[in-house]
Amino acid sequence: MSSLSVNTKRIEVVDVLRGFAIMAIMLLHNIERFNLYVFPTAFEAMGTADRAAWDTLFFLFAGKTYSIFALLFGFTFYIQYTRAQARGLGFGGRYLWRLLLLAGFACVNAAFFPGEVLMLYAVVGLVLFVVRKWGDRAVLLLAIFFLLQPVELFYFFRQLADNAFELPKQLNRLFHGDVRSYLSEGTFWALIKGNTTIGQLWSMLWAIENGRFLQTAGLFLVGLLLGRRGWFAHLAENKKTWLRVLAIATVAAACFYLLRQNYYIDREFMYRRSLGVAIDMWWKLSFTFIWVSLFALLYRSSLFKKLMKPFIAYGRMSLTNYITQSIIGSLIYFPFALNMAPKIGVLSSLYLGVVLFILQIAFCNWWMKKYRQGPLEKLWHRLTWIRSAR
Repeated sequence: MSSLSVNTKRIEVVDVLRGFAIMAIMLLHNIERFNLYVFPTAFEAMGTADRAAWDTLFFLFAGKTYSIFALLFGFTFYIQYTRAQARGLGFGGRYLWRLLLLAGFACVNAAFFPGEVLMLYAVVGLVLFVVRKWGDRAVLLLAIFFLLQPVELFYFFRQLADNAFELPKQLNRLFHGDVRSYLSEGTFWALIKGNTTIGQLWSMLWAIENGRFLQTAGLFLVGLLLGRRGWFAHLAENKKTWLRVLAIATVAAACFYLLRQNYYIDREFMYRRSLGVAIDMWWKLSFTFIWVSLFALLYRSSLFKKLMKPFIAYGRMSLTNYITQSIIGSLIYFPFALNMAPKIGVLSSLYLGVVLFILQIAFCNWWMKKYRQGPLEKLWHRLTWIRSAR
């Protein structure tokens, strides 16, 4: 099936990509105040510097970093499944248990951060269990189906065929007011109670109704295929392939960005909720592959490898970093603790995010000199293989 079937060596470029994505998430979450969206002045009245920082980070990273993680989630499944097979171990049941454990981590993270993504991965990850024995062509066709955003396309063409057709109500909006209410209440108990109940439901519904649910499933499958084809494991042999990916992704991103302006931003509600959502997700998907292919191509350079070396440990501890970011962020920005959200501007929160990233990456590199895995990664690994003769 693949040349990686008995290979136990880590693929550095994958860890670096994870590290890059978790860094971008740290910066984005800081300017968003970890989904609190409270600022010293009205959002529309932001100063030039704050607005520039906001627009730049959203253009580069928003909707692209979670998708890098989704791609690598599918790739990691391939690695784990293949290595278990090589050792004569069954991984199907273990993987389902692993997803349940991930849901547990998601609940811990959600206690501090409304809108977290781990629960989405735990639910959508079931698709990898279903297709684990499928051939490449079948997996590819299903991935394309998911990435085409069939629900939004159905809405669009249904509207064209019947002017009386009305889009279904967005259920996530029914809970958004409740989320805003308990976030502003200012108590730690209200935060935990709300985030682990209403917050999780709101986050999942938002993902379903904004194209992220199906895109995540598609990216999981593409990551699985990348593992099977060895595109990350053999960067030199796949240079031309990654160059083609970069060229196609760049052209696609430019086209979808222009279409996005017309159908997602400047059009009426009907288009934004159907074709507009699909185009927005296709733009973010294309940009995701620009980032991934750039790293795959640049990682053949010794200079780039040297520059990215600190990101290896950071990426290997991505679960620990993601959850600790949420805890630290809630303590900094939320009303129950320091309540800095209404006190500092976007640019200041970006600087703070950079400082927190530097502290995290320094800690990770210190930790990985002493241990093979991050603390939460080790816990997840041990619980995954509990009562195993492994």
